[in-house]
Amino acid sequence: MLTHLDEKNRPKMVDVSPKEPTLRIAKASGVIKMSKEAFDAVKENTGKKGPVLQTAVIAAIMGAKKTSELIPMCHPLLISGIDCDIEELGDINAFKLYVSVKINGKTGVEMEALTGVSIGLLAIYDMIKAIDKTMQITDIVLESKSGGKSGEYMRH
Repeated sequence: MLTHLDEKNRPKMVDVSPKEPTLRIAKASGVIKMSKEAFDAVKENTGKKGPVLQTAVIAAIMGAKKTSELIPMCHPLLISGIDCDIEELGDINAFKLYVSVKINGKTGVEMEALTGVSIGLLAIYDMIKAIDKTMQITDIVLESKSGGKSGEYMRH
């Protein structure tokens, strides 16, 4: 039986009350590719809407925190910490955003990390779209997770 369907085939939120809290960490990443002109504007902080990468980090944090409001079966969580890192990929005029989410809780934070990445990359798109509307958001993936019943996962 699927965990998000009840015996009458209706959607349900999983009951995590019997579970013991454990330290859980999930890290996700994604890439936004753009024109050389847009890449340089982001890098040199010359975009008209302000500091693009700093805004993307704030958006990523907000996105992770609001995941349960966006994804129907996600539990509202008391997140312990969120870390973001942005890597320049100059050879392909792109930025790679990493979001790591930590909790001591009864359910994992993979969706929070993935949502944080998605929202952070969308913020970059929004702030620089006047320069390049052809940007591509790609490769949003779970990099790793730890804690909980399913244990460790590391993308290879």
